Amino acid sequence: MKLKRMRLAGTDLELACVCQSAAPFGTTVRGPAMDRLYDAYRTVGGNFFDTAHCYCFWLNDGNGTSERALGECLRRHGDRAEVVIGTKGGHPAVPPQYPHPAAYLAPEVIAADVQESLERLGVDQIDLYYLHRDDPRVPVREIMDTLNAEVKRGRVRSLGASNWSTKRIDAANAYAAGRGQQGFVVSQPQWNLAQPNPGGDPTMRFVSAEDEAWHTRHQLPVVAYSPTACGYFACQGDLTGRQFDNPISRVRHQRARQLAVELGVTPNQIALAWLLAQPFPVIPILGTTNLDHQADAFASTAVQLTPEQVQWLRGRI
Repeated sequence: MKLKRMRLAGTDLELACVCQSAAPFGTTVRGPAMDRLYDAYRTVGGNFFDTAHCYCFWLNDGNGTSERALGECLRRHGDRAEVVIGTKGGHPAVPPQYPHPAAYLAPEVIAADVQESLERLGVDQIDLYYLHRDDPRVPVREIMDTLNAEVKRGRVRSLGASNWSTKRIDAANAYAAGRGQQGFVVSQPQWNLAQPNPGGDPTMRFVSAEDEAWHTRHQLPVVAYSPTACGYFACQGDLTGRQFDNPISRVRHQRARQLAVELGVTPNQIALAWLLAQPFPVIPILGTTNLDHQADAFASTAVQLTPEQVQWLRGRI
């Protein structure tokens, strides 16, 4: 089995239909285990890795480890030219583990984040550079001017937005288009078949019904993190992904299990196939460090859901 690839509109990038998270690289998975995870993804045609300047500040000595470890993998395997690196900067401070200026989208801060990411990765250019968070205090014209300065310098190829509202993405892209600049070519929000519970980090955005309609109109791809609701669909629903456990999610979980039996697949594959069957491009980010779970996720790309099944899973029929 080989993963299909899609050309990212407005760019020269071709991305595998599922992305491999490098967040755990160098921390929860390292050495030979990390290479096996990397090799398994590359063997099936995977070429798209996700990391960030702030990963993994929440672990002891984890700050910057993900980018450094991914860079080491690239050098060991000698396949930098065949791999698309997506990394993120512009994240607010999380004291004391992740110190950052209050004006985290200021031009000098973005420039410093880009420089440090390049050094950690050991590359000359970042293929896809996201802003990890928005800052509504900063006009989109200032942000897009700053990002396009990095494109002009040759340090960044293409631009993405992570945890941005579709309203701000729309405004940013309209400004960029009016000045012949690059706009955002992807959005990276949290999205899965479950229903999120209220609370948690207010800066992390989950795709809303309004967002879905906007993405359908504009066909801007979504690179979805937490695509299986942190493992909620991989088990009975009460062991992992508890932040997604609620009556609505339980109904969807039960329907995913029922459809999985009918199709001879796993509920986890149903949850991923649901994302892949949306009316606009969606690339799930796989966060697992387990090779069996990774292989299960790869197989989801062969599961074809009908529009009726997509709607039924979420209870809209």
